[in-house]
Order: sequence, then structure tokens, then C-alpha cells
Amino acid sequence: MLKRFFTPESVAVIGASKHPGKLGFKILKNVIDGGYKGKIYPINPSAEEEILNLKTYKTISEVPTPPDLAIIVIPAKLVPDVAEDCGKKGVKGLIVISAGFKEAGEDGKQREEALKEIVKKYHMRMIGPNCLGIIDVINNLNASFAFDMPTKGKISFITQSGALGTAVLDWAAKEDIGLSKFVSFGNMADVSETDLIEEFGEDPDTRVILLYMEGLQNGRKFIETARKVAMKKPIIMVKAGKSTAGRKAVSSHTGSLAGSDNAYNAALKQAGVIRANSVQELFDYAMAFSSQPVPQGRRVAIVTNAGGPAVMATDAVEVEGLYHAVISERTKASLREFLSPAANVNNPVDILGDALADTYGKAMELVLSEDNVDAIVAILTPQVITQIPESAEKISETTKGHKKPVVASFMGGKRMEEGIKVLMKNGIPNYPFPERAVSSIRAMVNYKEWNEKKKGDLPALKIHKDRVQKIIINIKDAERKTAGDIEGREILSSYGIKVVESFIAKNISECKNYFKKVRGPVVMKLVSPDILHKTEAGGVKVGIDSIKAAETAFKEIIEAARRYKKDAVIEGVQIQPLIAGGTEVIVGVNKDPQFGHLLMFGLGGIYVEILKDVSFRVIPITDVDAEEMIGEIKTVRMLKGFRNIPERDINAVKDVLLRVSQLCVDFPEIEEMDINPLMVLEKGKGAIAVDVRFSFTI
Repeated sequence: MLKRFFTPESVAVIGASKHPGKLGFKILKNVIDGGYKGKIYPINPSAEEEILNLKTYKTISEVPTPPDLAIIVIPAKLVPDVAEDCGKKGVKGLIVISAGFKEAGEDGKQREEALKEIVKKYHMRMIGPNCLGIIDVINNLNASFAFDMPTKGKISFITQSGALGTAVLDWAAKEDIGLSKFVSFGNMADVSETDLIEEFGEDPDTRVILLYMEGLQNGRKFIETARKVAMKKPIIMVKAGKSTAGRKAVSSHTGSLAGSDNAYNAALKQAGVIRANSVQELFDYAMAFSSQPVPQGRRVAIVTNAGGPAVMATDAVEVEGLYHAVISERTKASLREFLSPAANVNNPVDILGDALADTYGKAMELVLSEDNVDAIVAILTPQVITQIPESAEKISETTKGHKKPVVASFMGGKRMEEGIKVLMKNGIPNYPFPERAVSSIRAMVNYKEWNEKKKGDLPALKIHKDRVQKIIINIKDAERKTAGDIEGREILSSYGIKVVESFIAKNISECKNYFKKVRGPVVMKLVSPDILHKTEAGGVKVGIDSIKAAETAFKEIIEAARRYKKDAVIEGVQIQPLIAGGTEVIVGVNKDPQFGHLLMFGLGGIYVEILKDVSFRVIPITDVDAEEMIGEIKTVRMLKGFRNIPERDINAVKDVLLRVSQLCVDFPEIEEMDINPLMVLEKGKGAIAVDVRFSFTI
């Protein structure tokens, strides 16, 4: 669908200029100098007959045949009319370089909306506005105002920031990192990052897809598309704007913990997208993926001529969750035949600082042939007799007969330059420090494991959707945004989630009557829409075991609430049987503006705020997602059984997560929800929702 942008038979540059200081000149010159072989039409109503030795036209309508692609670089206010002319002419692809649209205020926003309507009217596709342009290195098209054409490679880079794009292109040129495609798409008025991911997923010249993003247009579509493409080739993304500054105020535990960055982490994990924490990390990973095979396991071997850097790499292997490969006795015996007696033949294999290139090559060959090794980090430091480029040649030669990834860390500066050039020429990525080399291996391992793991199913659940529909209609009719206690518990019950028996006493008399009904020890809690944290307000009493104690507790709760917040609306005191012998967890939902419903799970009660030990997924979730959410929290041992704590009913928690997911799919108007606590009983005895809160978008 987007091939017209990358393999056009003809290109028009609207706003082409003969003045070297103007963007219209630079873009036209880039198209020419990039080696583009198709027809080029410079367009400028006030230009002379030729610009850069090409015949110039005053308008797009004068061009003899409709160009496949038009690059527009004119004042923003003129762009809609010119786009209309392009549509009438039959142009199918627009790259709008011009700025002055939604990023420039209300007038610009209206201008962009008008431009989108024109593009839609004529069935065109558009990249931009307010962008750097695109580069197709393979097909020699530089339709941008970047300085140079990158070298050819297998990496395609999509960026929302043109300024960052120019910096990355310059850096890639310095590091001799090759690209296949480069797209700066600016405001995403039409073509989005999802469209480009889909396009590059089918592109035979793209092996790795990189993204720099500040926000997504359609989070759910992104997840669906990225998940399909990631099954074929890796997608690596760096996301700017991790903070939650400026987010709306939220009233639930989930909302306070869910920040947009947690939503992105969950979404990218579900989509199989590798998240990089910096542009440096983005390209570290890309170098490995674009040139090396994916490792078949987590076992890493280190070959080095220096002990200190090897220790750094060894530490990094453990930190990254990889395994230290065990060198077999047979391989160690072969290494001893030619290495110095002082050398270390265990992992890391330290051939010592006086080892020459042939020695390095032999050691690499033996370690690469070791069945217990899945990946190798080759470390070299510049010592007096070190043969740097020769060692790089030997490393390169040994890798050619193997299908295991090899990454290098030639540490140093000027002395290492020739060796690094040899490595890069032979497709072996080099990192200035061992930790970065190991981190890149870990990214490849994670990608392989994501591809191979079972993705899970959306199980069919027995529910009563119609009951919930009636409850929500009643809430909306009453012009409320929150559900009452009874309504919230009925919603959960309708979706097969067990809830604790509960009564709300509005006065002492009701308190006594309800205590008799519940029997045994009870928990008494304040009911007030104005006081979220009941414990802080003195609004919770546990283990009340007599009518007299219940009467006293009722009075104390009401009095404490009045002291805490004088004007609070107090609806009464909730009385519930004390559920003993369980572990408290929280299940919550918050609506993220990018991805929709975000599901949270973690240790419950007051500990959710203290420990913040929680996991997230974007709804809908599969049974595998539910299992992973439970397993990801650090305190999961409290559910699996630990010392004198018996194993809890983890299957019941999984079931609750799936039912809450289905509830939110069925009712998108749910804005926030907390089950806190969900009391998880011993294995086989289920889980009971003790407290629940709902808020809705009305």
C-alpha cells in the first residue's frame, strides 16, 4: 500500500528552489544526488526554466504525466490548495515537509484537518505534515532534507521527531551503521507508525524495524499489527516521555500506579516489541539483530585477552538474566594445547594479554564449536603486542561457519579503529563496553523466547452480561459516575466473581441487626464516597466479635470520619464477615488514553501503596497473560507457599483476572475499578472479593 513512497517512478518537488539556502533546493538536490533514476519534476510558480539542470513547471497540473510522489515544501497556508491540485492530477503519495499545522495552534489544527479531508477525498496517502521526509537507501531515493544518504543496510528507522532523525542519521554515518529505510512522519495526519510497521514487515530489504515514538495514534491497532510483524522480524522501540506529569487526577489505587509508561511497558510486552531505554540502546540492539543469528538459548561464553573486562562481562551476564556457559572438559583440553599455562580455560576464556591473532582465532573456533554455548562475547583490549585488525579478521573468519551470534567489545579509542572497521565490515557488531554487548544478546534471547512461547487463548466464560447492563443503565440514569457497594458487588457476581457477604448499617440499630445476621467476628468499614483511604481516616475495625463491640466500633468509625473530613458524605458502616487465613491481593483497572483498559495485579491491602509490587497488561488478556501477571510480582512466593504460609489458590486469581478482562471488553464505559482486597484462600478454596469500587464514563 505504501510502496508508492519508496519505489515511485516519478517524483515532483513542489517548492523547489534555485537558492542553496532554501529547503526546496536541498530536497531537490538530495533527490538528484541520492541517485534516484526516475523522472524528477521541480515545481515553482516563480522559478526560471531550469533548476539544477531540470526543466521547471509552475504547477503540478503542467507536468506531462501524474507523478507517483509529490514532496511539498511550501508555506503551510498554501499546502491545502496544492494538495487539492495534486489530487486532481492523480498523484497518489504526498510527503508534506512544511510545518505550521496542528503543532502551531488552533489555526494550524484546522489547516491540518482540511488537508486530511483532501487526502481522503482523492484516495491519496500522506506522510507528514511537519516532517523531515523519507529515505529509501536500497532504491536510492532521498526525499528528505537530511544531510547525507546513509550506507545500505537492513535496518529501517521510523521516527516521530525530525530533529532526532537528523542526529541519528549523522551518528549512523559516523558509526558506519547501514539503513534500508528512514521515515520521519511528523504529525501523523495520515500514514501512521502502524502503517509503516506493516509495510516494513513485508519489505525483504528490512531485517529490523526501529521506532522513536512520543505517542501512538491508535494503541490497540498498534498492538495487533506489531504482534503479527514481530513474529517475522524484530521491532525495537524507544519511547520518549516516561513521566506521568500532567495526567488527570485519579481516585483509585490502580489509577495512581498505572502511569502511561506502565501502559507502554505492558503493551509492548504483549505485542512482542523490544523496548529500548535510549537511542543508544536502540541501535545497540539493532546492530546485533541486523547482522547476527538469534541465539538458541541463554548460555553465553566470553573470550577475552584481559581479565578486568571479562569480569565486567561476567557480571553483566548474571544481571541480564543470562547463563554462564559451561566449557566441556574436551574443549578445555584442546585450549590447553596452545594457550599459556597461566591462561584460564573456563568461562570466561582468558587467553591473556600477550596472545596473538592466531591464538585468538583458535580459541574462538573451539568455543564456537562447544555444544554448551549459545552466544559469544569477544573482548579485546589494546596491549603492547596485540594484533588488533588481525584479531578482528580471525574472529570474522571463525564466525562464518557457525550459526551462533558473536558480538564484540574492542575496548579503546584510536588504536582500536582499524579492528572495529574490520568487524563492522564482516557484520560483527562492536560495543565499546562489554555490558552493552551482553545487553544486546539478552534482547535477542528475549525476542526468541517471546516468539516461541504460547500466546494463550481468550477462554469462554459463563457470565450474565444483561444484569450488568441494567445496573450501568441505572447508574447513568441517576447521573452518577460511581457504583454503590451493592451495585459493585452485583456486577462482580454477574461475571462469576465470588464476593463476600456484606451489609451497610446506617445507624446503631441496623448495625446490631446486621451483626446478628453475619455472626462471628466481623470487619467494619466506613462507607463514604469522599474518603478513599479508610484506614488513614480510622474507618476500619477488624475482629469485632460482640454486639457491644460492634456498637462501639460504629460510633468510633463515624466520629473518626468526621474528624478526618468534616464535610464528607457518610453513607454508613459496612459490616462483613472476617475472612481469615487468606492473602490479600489487588485487581484493578484504569483506562489509558493510548491503549484503553489497563489491568493491574499485585499484593493488596495497604501494601499496594507501600511496595508498589504490581504487574500490568492491556485488556483483553489471554490465559497466558494472566499467568504471567501473577508470576511477575516479586512477592509471588506469598501465593505459591513460603515457610509457614500455605500455597494459595492461584488458579482462582487467574480466573478473576480473565473475568475482569471480559467485563471491561463488554463495558468500555468502565473508567476505573479496584477489587482491593481480593482475599485468596488456600489452594482449591477459591478467592473472594472483599471490597470493590467502580467509576464510569458518563
